[in-house]
Order: sequence, then structure tokens, then C-alpha cells
Amino acid sequence: MELPEIIMRPFLFSAIVGQAKLKTAYLANVINPGIGGLLVTGPKGTGKSTVVRSITSILPEYEAVDGCGFHCDPARPDRFCTLCRERPSIESVTRQMRIVSLPLSCTEDRLIGSIDIEALLKTREKKVQVGILGEANRNVLYVDEVNLLPDHLVDDILDAAASPWHTIEREGISITHPAEFILVGTMNPEEGELRPQILDRFPLCIKVRSVHDPRQRVEIVKRNLLYERNPEAFIEAFESEDAALTQIITGARAILPTVAMSEAFLYAIAEACAELKVDGQRPDIIIAKTAQTIAALDRRDRVTESDVLLSAELALCHRTRDGGLLEPPTEEEITASFTRSLGRRAASKPETGSRTTRLRDADDIDKGADGFLETPSETQEKTSTTLPEGGEKKT
Repeated sequence: MELPEIIMRPFLFSAIVGQAKLKTAYLANVINPGIGGLLVTGPKGTGKSTVVRSITSILPEYEAVDGCGFHCDPARPDRFCTLCRERPSIESVTRQMRIVSLPLSCTEDRLIGSIDIEALLKTREKKVQVGILGEANRNVLYVDEVNLLPDHLVDDILDAAASPWHTIEREGISITHPAEFILVGTMNPEEGELRPQILDRFPLCIKVRSVHDPRQRVEIVKRNLLYERNPEAFIEAFESEDAALTQIITGARAILPTVAMSEAFLYAIAEACAELKVDGQRPDIIIAKTAQTIAALDRRDRVTESDVLLSAELALCHRTRDGGLLEPPTEEEITASFTRSLGRRAASKPETGSRTTRLRDADDIDKGADGFLETPSETQEKTSTTLPEGGEKKT
């Protein structure tokens, strides 16, 4: 017997208490999949998996080729899979972005996909058994306990993420498909570390800490009890906020191509990364992309210093340095280096007409600071939400 849909729905994103930087980094990836992914690391019981799965409720829709298991974009023929290139005509269908989970027990065939040789021999028709990498195209690929994943599966994922194409080959038959996904991993560092090569493939990283504020801890308990005892009331209490977040994501995607970033900021990023001896140039690119996306999330068309500082922290806190001889920089080292670099650039060529915002505190996202996760109407009256055991929403 099928369970009612309402019981199967995950915890809602807008109901998450605190974890502002994690929410920011996750939303930035949804708005701009070109960032590429996120690693969430922290002790057990901090809600890492809950936050990752909760994004399902606000993921946007996209157009895909009807009947294609790889969700090819009908507007991008250059990104078609082998099978779509052979189609006589293309029809589109609307699909919702989703989370594709990779279990630790996954086999390599299930991950990469395979070709149905029996159907090929009988009907001469190419039939593909879509793997998880194919299902994840234009979606979120989630790996829980990524530090425990077998090395051969990790290598397959890294190869696809670096391309971003993937080829399924069997018995002389080859099918190539796009594999552009947002790679999200969670892990508890107490259970083992990740290889530096894997760490470098996660563009952003968040180190989640336990919540120590008693008020926030009480609110977390209340919301979880309501979710378990009365899921209908839970969804009713937060679905309007989730709907507002979906609108914010859509609006930010529209703004993103117009967001301006000064060359002075690019030089500041390069100087700070060089000073910190960060390996490679990938971090510089990720910082720039993330800063522009955070500005779009804030409904601004220009990157500010605080966008750069926050992006640097998200992009560098897990990076090896000096060829692996140095540990990743601390938050204090990142802030100090970028503050010096930004200050030098501002002094040599001051910005005109730029706006500034402060770096957000851990719970600012729940307070609606800087208009960052408020509803699209900036004039809407602010309300505070308390969820008692009965599930009524008090404003």
C-alpha cells in the first residue's frame, strides 16, 4: 500500500533553524549549478543529512527532452546525449530538479550505467540502463558518508565531475551523455578523512557545528516533534515560506547573468589566494562565481566585499596549500589575508557607487538579515514564528 505523499515529504528547508552559512552555500549551488557542489562536514546529530534532503521542497523546474533518461536540455543540442542526437524529432517536458542519492553499497554498473546487449541483439535498438551519474544530470548528486565510499566509485564520480561528460561502453557500443550535477557530500570527520584529491573536487565546504543557544535548541526540538506527530500541520506552517524561497531562487537565477564584479576584486582574490599558498587556480574561479551568486541571492547586481569574504571562507577552508605541505587555512587566516588584499585594492583604485553589506552571523538567515531570505516583497511585515507542540503558528 502506497504511503500518503504528505508523509513521504522530507523536512522543509525553511524550517531549518540556524546554519546560515550552510543554507547560503547550498542555495548558491541551486541558483548557479556551475559552482559545482558542496561538502558538509561535522559531528553526528547536527542535521547534515536533514538539511541536504530538505532542499527538495524548493528545487526549481527545468525543461528536458521527453523520454530521455539523461534529462538532456532541449534548448542545448550541443549538450545532447548520443541517443538524443539520433532522434528524428525532439519534444520537451517539464521536470522538477531532484536529489539523486548514491548508497555506499552501490555497484559500479549501477553508478555508471550499462547497455542492454540482449535488446541490441534482438531488435538492433540501443537501449541503455541509466546509471546514477545519468540520473543526476541537471540534478543534485548526494553522497552521505562520502569519506566511506569505495575508491573506485569515487574515481568514477570525479571523472564525470571533471568532464562533465560520461561515456557508457560495453561490447564495442558507446553512449555518451552529459553529467552536469551538483555534487553534495556529508561526512563525520571522526569516521575518517577524505583524500586531498576528493576534497579539491568539492568547490565549497561547510564545517557544521552543534547549536549551543538554548532558544535555538528548544525550537529545533519543537519543530522536529511537530514534524513527526503532525506532518500536515508542519507543512502548513512552513510551506508558504518554502514557496517564497522558490521565488527567490527563480529571481536570483534571472539576476545572476547581470551581476557585475570589479576587476579590483578579481585581483584581490588572486593576491589573497597566492598569499595563502592555495594549490591551483580552481579556488580563485570558485570564489568569483560564488560571490556573484550570493549577490544575486541578495537581489543585488553588484558584488560587495562581504560577498567576497564569505565566498573565500566557503571555498578555502578545506583546501590543501603549498603542494599539500600546509594544512587548510583557518577562518581567521582567510579573513585576515582577504581583508588586507581588499584593502590594498580599495586604496589603489576606490570603487564608486558600490554597496556594502556585513558578513552574516550564524542565525541571520532566520532573522531575515539584509533581506537575504525574506519574501520577494521587501515591504512585507516582519513576523516571528513560534511553533508550540500543537503546531499553531503565532505571529
